[in-house]
Amino acid sequence: MIDGDRPAGSPVDTALLERVLEALRGHPCGCTEHELIAQLRDLEVEPFAAARLQEPLSLFQTHFVLFHCLYRLRDMLAGQGEWLRIHCLGIGIEPLQAADMGSDLPARGDPLRAYYLDLTRLEGMDAAAVEALLGEFWAHLARDERREQALEVLGLEDPVDAAAIRQQYRRLAQRHHPDRGGDTAVLQRINAARWVLLAQGS
Repeated sequence: MIDGDRPAGSPVDTALLERVLEALRGHPCGCTEHELIAQLRDLEVEPFAAARLQEPLSLFQTHFVLFHCLYRLRDMLAGQGEWLRIHCLGIGIEPLQAADMGSDLPARGDPLRAYYLDLTRLEGMDAAAVEALLGEFWAHLARDERREQALEVLGLEDPVDAAAIRQQYRRLAQRHHPDRGGDTAVLQRINAARWVLLAQGS
C-alpha cells in the first residue's frame, strides 16, 4: 500500500500511483515508457486511457503525468529498500543495495526529479509551448548529428578542443588541397566540418 496524499493541485492521486506501481510489478525485468503507457491504456487507467498520443500536447501531458508518478514512486520505494530506474527506454524496480547508498544513484536534488515533480510545468504547457519544445529538441538533435558528421570528416572524436580541430584541419587541408593533387569536394567537406565544430564552441 502506498502512503501519502497527493500534493495540492496534483492530478495524481494515491489510487493512480497504486495502478502504476501494479503495472511496474508486472514487469520484473523492466519495460520501456511506451510499453508501460500501452499497458495502462489497455487496463483503462485514466488519464492514460484517454490519451491521444498522436497529438503532441496530449503526448506531452501523458509523458509528464507518468514521470510525475514514477518520481513519486521512487521516493516511496526507496524507503522500502527498493530503487526505481527511470528512463524512457528502461523503467524497472530493483533492490536498493546498501552498497548503492552514496554511489552514482541520482540524489534528491536531481534536476529531472525536480522538473517532473513541479506540476506548474504541466499546467503551463499548451499546444504552442509543446511545439516550441519539440522544435528545440529537433534542433538540438540536428546539431548533435551535424557534430558527429563533422568529427567523422576530420577523423576526430569527442572530447576535442578548438586547438585540436584547427591542427587537424590544417593537416587534412594540406593533404587534400587541389594544388597538391587533392580533391576539391573533399577539401570543401573538410572546411565545412571545421566551421561546424568551431561554431559550436568546441
